[in-house]
Amino acid sequence: MTKTSILIAASICAAALGPVALAAPLTVTLTDIESQTGVISIGVFDEEGYKSGKAVTGANVAADGASVSVTIEGLEPGEYGLKLYHDVNDDGEMNTNPFGMPIEPFAFSNNAKGQFGPAKWDAARFEVSEEGAEQTIVIN
Repeated sequence: MTKTSILIAASICAAALGPVALAAPLTVTLTDIESQTGVISIGVFDEEGYKSGKAVTGANVAADGASVSVTIEGLEPGEYGLKLYHDVNDDGEMNTNPFGMPIEPFAFSNNAKGQFGPAKWDAARFEVSEEGAEQTIVIN
């Protein structure tokens, strides 16, 4: 097979496969952690999932310092939002009071604040480029 034939074959294969989306890393740094116990659960959502509660991916990180970081690999470039909570007692769920209000710390990407519910998508969304993205979030 000649060099030209190999290049043509590679071009045909690439065209058949279509564009390849690169996987990008997202580094999340959590600060102001008041209680260094339990686990912080992070959900990564696209716009549809943010509203329905179905995460694209996520991570758990031990809350073993006043500040912790985790890198989530393999995200396609695009817009995402984060929802996270600190499971202080490590029971696997976000504990609430009798009125349904969270009693464990929680936060959203961009340090967005919710009013009578989660932060709105427009406040929490951020861009993950092919190079990746970083979010620093205060959780207390």
